[in-house]
Amino acid sequence: MDDHTNVLELNLGLGSNLGGLHVGQSPRQRCPAPFLLKTYDLLEEGEAENSTKIVSWNAEGTAFVVWSPAEFSELTLPRYFKHNNFSSFIRQLNTYGFKKTSSKIWEFKHEKFKRGCRQMLGEITRKKCEPSVFPAYLKSCSEENATSSTEDKNEQQLMEENKNLKKERLELQMQIDECKALEIKLLACLSQFMDTHQNKVRKLC
Repeated sequence: MDDHTNVLELNLGLGSNLGGLHVGQSPRQRCPAPFLLKTYDLLEEGEAENSTKIVSWNAEGTAFVVWSPAEFSELTLPRYFKHNNFSSFIRQLNTYGFKKTSSKIWEFKHEKFKRGCRQMLGEITRKKCEPSVFPAYLKSCSEENATSSTEDKNEQQLMEENKNLKKERLELQMQIDECKALEIKLLACLSQFMDTHQNKVRKLC
């Protein structure tokens, strides 16, 4: 009888060490990803600091809107993340299942990401490649990550080239304007020379 009682106490003791987890609840659900916490914090702190012109929750609090991507990249991202790349931020949102709700504004939504519902962040999981016994599949995932990195570099190169092209275009436009001004001056001089020459011919006649 005593042994049976000890076994029951041992079982109850083990049960109490589970940290009060409910059936079906996992430790991961209670530990939100740092990216999600930082994104949630920048929205909450943005409202407190009245910087909602840059980024804010929507009216219902069911999604958030980046109103000014340029200012968001320059001012907000570096405060919470180790970069100022808006494209990288969007890719992170995609990996956690966020959806862009409109083609006209940068509004992002996730059913578990809502204003005043910080406790739900732990239920948002990151999308990952499913484990597989086939090396080819694992290689495919690796190549996909490499492609993403290459796309980042290509995007940066294109932006830099676009910036250089704009600069060259401005310089060429300035040269064209100078040439036009010079052309006008030359035509004026030529006209004056022709008038002077015709007057001399008339005097000789």
